[in-house]
Amino acid sequence: MSHVGVPRGTVRKRRSLALLTAGVLTIPALAGCSSDSEETSRGVPQDIAPAARDRVADGSTVNWAVDAMPTTLNAFQADADSATTKITGALLPTLFPMDAAGQPKLNPDYLESAKIIEREPKQVVLYKLNQQAVWSDGREIGAPDFVAQWRALSGKDSAFWTARNAGYERIEKIERGADDLQVRVTFAKPYADWRSLFSPLYPKEITGKPDTFNDGARTALKNTAGPFQLKSVSKAKGTVTLTRNPRWWGDKAKLDTLVFRAVAPKDRTKALADGTVHITDVDATTANRIALALRDGSNGQPLTHGPGADLTPAAALRSWALAHGSDEEQAEIAQAAREKNRKAVAAYGAEQKALRGYAVRKSLEPAYTQLALNGESGPLADDRVRRAVARALDRQELAETVLKPLGLPAKPLGSHLALTGQPGYKDGSGALGDQNTKEAQALLADAGWTQGGAAEKPKDTKAGSEAEKKDAEGKANTEDKADKEDKEGTEKTEAEEKKADKDEADEKKTDKTDKDADKADKDEEKADRAAVGSDDSAASRAEGLYIVGQDDKPGAAPVQAPDASTATHVLAPSRAAAAQSLALLRQASAVSAVSEDGTTAEAASKATAQDKATAQDKATAQDKQPGGAAGAYAPLGTAAPAPASVKGPLGKDGKTLTLRFVLPSGPGSQSLRGVGERIAAMLEKIGIGTEITKVPDESYFKDHIASGDYDLALYSWPATAYPATDGRPIYAKPEPATDGSLLVEQNYTRVGTDHIDQLFDQAVAELDEKAARELMKQADARIWAAAGSIPLFQRPQLVAVDKKLANVGAFGFAAPRYQDIGFTDRQAAGSPADRKK
Repeated sequence: MSHVGVPRGTVRKRRSLALLTAGVLTIPALAGCSSDSEETSRGVPQDIAPAARDRVADGSTVNWAVDAMPTTLNAFQADADSATTKITGALLPTLFPMDAAGQPKLNPDYLESAKIIEREPKQVVLYKLNQQAVWSDGREIGAPDFVAQWRALSGKDSAFWTARNAGYERIEKIERGADDLQVRVTFAKPYADWRSLFSPLYPKEITGKPDTFNDGARTALKNTAGPFQLKSVSKAKGTVTLTRNPRWWGDKAKLDTLVFRAVAPKDRTKALADGTVHITDVDATTANRIALALRDGSNGQPLTHGPGADLTPAAALRSWALAHGSDEEQAEIAQAAREKNRKAVAAYGAEQKALRGYAVRKSLEPAYTQLALNGESGPLADDRVRRAVARALDRQELAETVLKPLGLPAKPLGSHLALTGQPGYKDGSGALGDQNTKEAQALLADAGWTQGGAAEKPKDTKAGSEAEKKDAEGKANTEDKADKEDKEGTEKTEAEEKKADKDEADEKKTDKTDKDADKADKDEEKADRAAVGSDDSAASRAEGLYIVGQDDKPGAAPVQAPDASTATHVLAPSRAAAAQSLALLRQASAVSAVSEDGTTAEAASKATAQDKATAQDKATAQDKQPGGAAGAYAPLGTAAPAPASVKGPLGKDGKTLTLRFVLPSGPGSQSLRGVGERIAAMLEKIGIGTEITKVPDESYFKDHIASGDYDLALYSWPATAYPATDGRPIYAKPEPATDGSLLVEQNYTRVGTDHIDQLFDQAVAELDEKAARELMKQADARIWAAAGSIPLFQRPQLVAVDKKLANVGAFGFAAPRYQDIGFTDRQAAGSPADRKK
């Protein structure tokens, strides 16, 4: 699959963003749902035409297409990309590459062993290196290389231009072990993802000095330690050429030469037909052409597709008549058109014949597509609106739209932090809820978005105002009662207050009223109101109310009790809705607390006991603080107050509920745009309008996603074996910068909570792998509940490969073994890329 708008930096310095262009409320129900099982999830196997090494011929050259020439060969710099990753994978040590199940696996070419040998008082990891492992200059790989890379990436020396220091900043010291082949790493703080470090490993000649690290490794790598070595980089030709490494101690590379060639996605069909590449990611259109070529080659019939295929007999006859008619001007035009069509048909036929030499190998790519909801401002700053968007989506339909035509399993993804088939995968979507139009409408109604709301004049926004009281009363009373309330003064009698409580309608009171109520009721009534999110106290306001302009936006100041002199419009959730808020928090805890075998793991119990206990009585403070999961919810099965069908967008205070949906406009983005259009249709059913804006591929990420210039957007994140490290910057609660802006790291939705951050911090320091996975499941449930990112499906992986090539194709999770790639037919050396020059 091709990529658009991918930010430079797709290695593990930060979890890289990949933009596709090929392309849910009761606790008992959760506890019994099928998504609780981790062991039953199975990933789609890789498709690489595996062959034993003795069946693969020695020699030949293979051309592998990449999107563009890499701007750097230093994988730890901000502009490193997918081409950097592919190239360095063949040149440099990767100590723990991912296997087919998405787990890190020790690489015996570089390590004899690596394990934690001490946990107290500090974590110590001992690496025992393969005694044959050497750099291409003959020097042994050893502790000096580890030390130099640690110092360069620790973040302590700003002279090194690095894009990350995750994990390296936790190291206290690195020293030689019992001999030169042992490296002893001591951590100042426990680090669960220690296997992620030192991959790729660069020689000390590069990482030892800022100038060689910053500039020297951008275009050249003189010292390498992989099955291949770097021969040349040609920007003019758009190629990076690798040759066998004569000092390689492992299995000898089958290929003489491996060439990475820059080919734009739109040019890949022609490149395959011309024979200039042997391996390339393709989109569904090219994959379909290859399938048609294989079919047509076997039936011997004329092509029924391509240029002129839709020409009817009548149109063909008319074209002939015009070309041979008496009107010379018309005849000349018709003849030119017929000649142009004839050439196009011939060229298409020649391409189809050439494409018969390729096969499309397919699997699911280790990346998933999500719908991102920008929660920084606008309607989506209200978590009820975000959840309404999520509840409106039929994720099964969206998955089928993309995956079913390709013959791949079409199942929605249920986790932000693991993919199907990985050990830590568990469907946590139940923390948000399944698709339900009525409940989505109920959420919007509770947030104040109603039919006719766009025609209303903005209401008085003073705290304690009559307009506000009327708004709150209207949630549970008829229009007549609301009119009556509008005529009443701001002071209510005790009898009126009891009547309002009986009707379950929340009222907004002034600070004085709050204080009087606190003094009068400090016993059972206070506890009851706190449990259902009552707004009868300042603490309740700070924890449970949605305040326009001062809501859960990260970095916002703590919510204060409203002052009658201010113009802050406060929307209080109804008593029932506030109780549903608590239910959702308990829901997230319940989703994340069940272990693989259906019981709570001991280590996970310790981490969640306090959260579960407090959730039964009231929401925890951290979830109710700004950035937490506050607001109103519509529980499963509750009759929605909103109309069963909505005609036209909803509105509030004279504004229409319309969201700006940004999509890439490039020729390879048809599939992604198709998904976006289906989402827009789903949202229209609940009264949310969308304004689809198509922008150039090259500016999609930088000018829109990263800058926050969108309401809705589709983009993808790659899989990781280290979610505690790689997921943290993606879902971390943004913090305010000194200039008033937000530091979002990679959280481009601007939605996060303190609790999510704490779960990541606990997991990254938890050395018990099972306990760490349980913590990640809890974090995933909370991410679902926050509704900033909605995973849709795992991306398809389509790779066109010369049919005679073995051990290459759709790798899925696994890293390629470059030394095993080659042709199974000795006469195929150099074919088909030598057909045309």
